[in-house]
Amino acid sequence: MNYTYKQIWLINLPIMVSLFMEQLINFTDSIFLGHVSQIDLGASALATMYYTAIYMLGFGFSLGAQVVIARRNGEKRYTDLGRVFYQGLIFLSVFAVIVFILSKLFSPLLLRMTISSDSVYQATMKYMEWRDYSYLFAFPLLAIRAFFIGTTNTKILTANSIAMVLFNILFNYLLIFGNAGFPRLGIGGAAIGSSLAEFVGLLFLVVYMWKRVDKKRYGLRAKFDLRLSLHLLNVSIWTMARSFFCIAPWFLFFVAIEHLGECELAAANIVRSISMLFFVIVNSFATTAISLVSNLIGAKQSLSVMSLCRHIIVLTYAIGIPLMLLSFAFSGSILGLFTNDRTVIQTAFYPFCVMLSTFIISVPAYTYCNTVIGTGNTKIVFVFQMINIAIYLLYLFILSSSPNIPLAVYWTSEQLYVLMLLLMSYAYIKKGRWFNKDV
Repeated sequence: MNYTYKQIWLINLPIMVSLFMEQLINFTDSIFLGHVSQIDLGASALATMYYTAIYMLGFGFSLGAQVVIARRNGEKRYTDLGRVFYQGLIFLSVFAVIVFILSKLFSPLLLRMTISSDSVYQATMKYMEWRDYSYLFAFPLLAIRAFFIGTTNTKILTANSIAMVLFNILFNYLLIFGNAGFPRLGIGGAAIGSSLAEFVGLLFLVVYMWKRVDKKRYGLRAKFDLRLSLHLLNVSIWTMARSFFCIAPWFLFFVAIEHLGECELAAANIVRSISMLFFVIVNSFATTAISLVSNLIGAKQSLSVMSLCRHIIVLTYAIGIPLMLLSFAFSGSILGLFTNDRTVIQTAFYPFCVMLSTFIISVPAYTYCNTVIGTGNTKIVFVFQMINIAIYLLYLFILSSSPNIPLAVYWTSEQLYVLMLLLMSYAYIKKGRWFNKDV
């Protein structure tokens, strides 16, 4: 069972579109807030990274569930697949409530300890006051997404994400600026809009599953299985930790930038917002790799894994490099979407160039890393992550301790990160110790 370029593309396209649409939620928030003030634009970067770091705990669990679902799909054990899905849904729903409560209790203190500017802190808290509610909708939605990606039935994810983005744009228009008689809420309106968009996405997929998915084939019955839940947690705990620590350094990165000044923070948020759209291309193919690798191993086709990796890397470059070159050619127009402030645009240009160049290394790095996840060896990926983070934070500390370091140099920390990830992941895959891993 060798996946062709066409098969990989058809499976990946809905995932890419869905991830792209989800990132457009943060992207449109930044565009709207960039025309409110520098403070709101910068604060939304800190708040979004803080929210995303916690969100990645749920995302990491969904990756573990996706690995097991895909393995059962490859083994054609469809009833067991449905049981795995329901345990994931139950876990993520309960976990969402816990995370919501803890965030309400401790976020004000944690953010106050890390943000030096009072105005930025106040704006960040206005955002988090409402963005917290997204956990209640986003985590169950992740479980449903894992089901569709693990079974390679990804087309519905495109329609779901389009609906989420359209509603987010509508809510931003109404609530940030107070149009059509709605109150003018600024950065708080952006957070409300994002949370409501997550709710729309969850409702959309729940209705679709109820109406269109074959419940008998997959044994979709809401039944709690403690033993299976613990097995799923054992597989997922490392992807949860790895996903959290993948984003947490970004939050620390923006904390370091915040100390440079409000202009630098606003510029960094613009570059970060654009970079996430490129990351969608990389991450969609890498996420596809998890399912296809696990399906191949489940079908006793482990020898086809390296060929699959090469196909995925070629496809990712074929899409990403032309977009990278176009982005560089029209950099002024792209940066100008976020703000009319020429100082912020000029500050963002060189970091923007560094960010674009990072894409070249990111493609094989994330492909091979997620291939390791697809084999079921989630613990070793966590080890890679912790080694990488230690190097990343040391590098960031050295930069922060040195005076007058340009913002573009800070962005080279991302290049160091993906380079180390590539070296460790590729070396592990080549050793072939994952062939007989059960999940």
